[in-house]
Amino acid sequence: MKLTIERTALLRSLTHVQNIVERRTTIPILSNVKLEAAEGQLGLTATDLDITLIAQEPAEIERPGTTTVSAHTLFDVVRKLPDGSRLVLTQQPGASELTLEAGRSVFNLPSLAADEFPATAPEQLEVSFVIPPKDLAKLIDKTRFAISTEETRYYLNGVHLHATKGGAESVLRGVATDGHRLARVEVALPEGGGEMPAIIVPRKTVGELRKLLEDAGEEVAVSVSPSRIQFGCGRAILVSRLIDGTFPDYERVIPSGNERIVGLASKPFAEAVDRVATISTEKARAVKLAFEQGRITVSAVSAEAGRAVEELDADYPGEQLEIGFNARYILDMMAQIDGPEVRLEMANAAAPTLVRDPADSSVLYVLMPMRV
Repeated sequence: MKLTIERTALLRSLTHVQNIVERRTTIPILSNVKLEAAEGQLGLTATDLDITLIAQEPAEIERPGTTTVSAHTLFDVVRKLPDGSRLVLTQQPGASELTLEAGRSVFNLPSLAADEFPATAPEQLEVSFVIPPKDLAKLIDKTRFAISTEETRYYLNGVHLHATKGGAESVLRGVATDGHRLARVEVALPEGGGEMPAIIVPRKTVGELRKLLEDAGEEVAVSVSPSRIQFGCGRAILVSRLIDGTFPDYERVIPSGNERIVGLASKPFAEAVDRVATISTEKARAVKLAFEQGRITVSAVSAEAGRAVEELDADYPGEQLEIGFNARYILDMMAQIDGPEVRLEMANAAAPTLVRDPADSSVLYVLMPMRV
């Protein structure tokens, strides 16, 4: 194998590919990226057996061939080479090293035979559609902070995607919850997306897909089966197993009839919570919100760090109410409120609170209160 490739092009794909590779694995070949040179392209493939990423970059192929080298080592080498470098990758038939040359730099990297690399078994992906990258990005950004990290409830370790009715229109809905908060967002249902089964996309896949969307072009090709999903993003294809489980009936935890409604300026509210939470030294970082007519008081108390209180104007005509929340949960949610205002809909200090962005009716959050 012998080829010449621009550093920028190789680094672009390696940046995504090396993220798939686990730092610690008991199977040596899974630490490697497969390099396949043929027909003016260098193909790069990495897998952890659950997620596979295939990327292609233009290259001058002098001698076709296939090999595998350490993904992280190759990424680090290419990253540290001067911008604008032209890289020459060479491996002689039967050799156990790949040689990388860039100007006066030469690296000999150990390789493993490509036939040891896991083959990707073809699978029939019954449903296919295209979706704008901005819609996929919205589904991810507005929900992934609420994905559970509790491995025992594995069915919560991803974003639940399904087609449904959002009022009079059909929508593609993304939902994530960790039992303490819930995020739900909707985008227009793509043509052909109505046939998609209800699925749960794993946390790692969601994170890698979000990075790929930056270079995805005008549309992303999505193909789905009950067990796998594939995303075509520009020059890269991401294939992932889906979580084999049933997402809970989240509609049951979305309250209706929360009649105590308060409107707040989003940025001042988030900044006040962040400042006051500095005092809260417990792991939960609890803050208390006290509502009374025309204002809200944000406070936190700690035996070690003292007490903090901050008052804000609020559009609240109702009777007095005190309710406690995890400050981190509030801030994660507020980071996704794009509008200038946020609306909290409450029932009492023990009931779930609904959080809405008045500037975007497709976004809904549920926050469980805590004792403070």
